[in-house]
Amino acid sequence: MTVGNPASDPAFEPLRTFRPLLLKAHKILMDAEKDRYEAHHGAIATKGDYLRLVLEHEQFSWLRPISQLIVQIDEVLMSKQPQPQERASELLNQARHLLHDTEIGQVFQDRTQLVARSNPEMAAMTQRMDELMQPYGPEQGSSAT
Repeated sequence: MTVGNPASDPAFEPLRTFRPLLLKAHKILMDAEKDRYEAHHGAIATKGDYLRLVLEHEQFSWLRPISQLIVQIDEVLMSKQPQPQERASELLNQARHLLHDTEIGQVFQDRTQLVARSNPEMAAMTQRMDELMQPYGPEQGSSAT
């Protein structure tokens, strides 16, 4: 196991590049989900009500694992202690699995495609995230589990 500084070690560069893309996509998707909620239920009265919905309402539940992944990435990248270099690839593999191989990933794909129709930046971000995650996907000829 080789350790490195997450802020400067080249092994962490893909993760450092991926994080702001995922964070921005998450923000755009949160806003879109809020708009969907308000279209059906009316305006959310306060920021506290919105936070409560994000944390507890079923409609926002698919976003929570993505939020948790962002926190895990932040913990590694902002660590003042050296981190195992393998942790960067582990997190990108975890992201690829979450965003492509799970029910949450299916909702993520559907929602990003919907948002990308009116937001070219979202389309470009998701394409770049896919490029960064691709090396961490199943090898050709193998099946995803």
